[in-house]
Amino acid sequence: MADSLVYIAGAGPGDPELLTLKTRRLLETADLVVYAGSLVNPEILSFCREDCEKLSSIDMTLEEQTDVMMKAARAGRAVVRLHTGDPSLYGAVSEQVRILTENGVKCEIVPGVSSFQGAAARFGIEYTIPGGTQTLICTRAGGRTPVPDAEDIELLASHRASMVIFLSSGMAGEVAEKCMSSGMPGGTPAAWIYRATWEDERMHVTTLEHLASSMEEAGIRNHALIVVGECLRRDRSARSFLYGGYQEERP
Repeated sequence: MADSLVYIAGAGPGDPELLTLKTRRLLETADLVVYAGSLVNPEILSFCREDCEKLSSIDMTLEEQTDVMMKAARAGRAVVRLHTGDPSLYGAVSEQVRILTENGVKCEIVPGVSSFQGAAARFGIEYTIPGGTQTLICTRAGGRTPVPDAEDIELLASHRASMVIFLSSGMAGEVAEKCMSSGMPGGTPAAWIYRATWEDERMHVTTLEHLASSMEEAGIRNHALIVVGECLRRDRSARSFLYGGYQEERP
């Protein structure tokens, strides 16, 4: 009998056409798909066969999820655990992999397009700036799930890197205040994007001092990313050395 196997795959940010070819193929041949509730665009599940069993994990504990996947995999069924974006970011993947592998079920992770990449495409930006920051920080504000003290947004913002802040829509005011407490001017570009790449996507570019009020006026309290940094500024004129025609100096 073949080894029991579970595929942990990224569903991308929302647009079904941003699904990888590999994940689509896995969905087309799956017998069981455990997916991340309302966070996964239902259109993506349409790639599954009609007789595929589809289970939302929204009301399932970690143990319930891994138990149903283990039983299916051991029975020789093709199993896909479908996460939004890419499984490596806020996917709670490591504990699933640990439980499955400890119980003799192999795991293969299939990457996906992250929502922060979808957001950059929709804003028409690159997070790394010619002549400016070469660093992108992906983080979240501390809430019910705390973050380490060394990763407090105020400390991270002091680096002046581009920042994408996940899972913090309801704390936009706190995020902005911490960024400004780090020394960022209130006029620093900031933006929010709700359900990036979905059909009902909404987005707005503003400044740190107006970020919270902008989101409040739009009624945005969840399912949004916050982007902060000079990467959002449209009036930059610096050119990249990559295609700038510059001659490399040699000793």
